[in-house]
Amino acid sequence: MRTYYRGPDAAVTDELFIWVAGTPKAFAVADLRHVSLRREVRSRFGRVVAGVLLAVAGASWVQLGLPAKWYVGIGALAVALAVAGRPPPTLLWALTAAYRGDEQVTLYTSADVRVFNQVSRALRRAMEDTRR
Repeated sequence: MRTYYRGPDAAVTDELFIWVAGTPKAFAVADLRHVSLRREVRSRFGRVVAGVLLAVAGASWVQLGLPAKWYVGIGALAVALAVAGRPPPTLLWALTAAYRGDEQVTLYTSADVRVFNQVSRALRRAMEDTRR
């Protein structure tokens, strides 16, 4: 059995594609069709909320009287800082394919583009060698 890639989260041989993400998933390379690469961007919702809250803080500071100005303005700024402190949106790479009659299954996902490219190239080589 020839091994094309072996890493901490995936292994590609001439017979199997194995993804270890919690529970291991194994796919027969000969049964994979229409493999595609996808890029997903995780939500930027936190930054939008922080921007809206900063606008609320600015508007309340200008429009409201003195006691309400402090309560609403400082409260909106505190929440905006808490929301803005969240991690930035992540880019996730996904490898999908048709497998044994299923329309699309996710074979592999990774946030590290270098590892993702190594795994996808290994799968491509395994599929080419299997089909010869």
